[in-house]
Amino acid sequence: MLDQTDKLILEELSKNSRITMKELGERVHLTGQAAAARVAKLEDNGVIEKYTIQVNQKELGCWVHAWITIFTKSTSHQPYLSFIAEQKNYVLTNYKISGDGCYLLESRFPSNEILDQFLTDLNKHVNYKVSIVINKL
Repeated sequence: MLDQTDKLILEELSKNSRITMKELGERVHLTGQAAAARVAKLEDNGVIEKYTIQVNQKELGCWVHAWITIFTKSTSHQPYLSFIAEQKNYVLTNYKISGDGCYLLESRFPSNEILDQFLTDLNKHVNYKVSIVINKL
């Protein structure tokens, strides 16, 4: 069970995982050494699994943000999964879901033309429904 200080540490690391332990300690009212010890304990206990970055996709030229609901055509999903594994330039996340569809892709594309070609290739393996993000609020 996490205490309030651990929750504050996780909140601060979620905002900026590159924060120094000294600055983290100041924000959660601990010394830098005590903050580092808490972070190490959270890592050892599996609460913190990894550190990552958030990339601004628009700065990389990926203007079209699409969510694609996947409907498999057969019980063998491997052809689809192999195709998706090759699409790292466009697929941000591939979620296996329940409910409406089998998978949910979060993806980014530099243009509608490239999205169209991706969907043409995707349709060789599965059926799909596309939702385009208009704005993030």
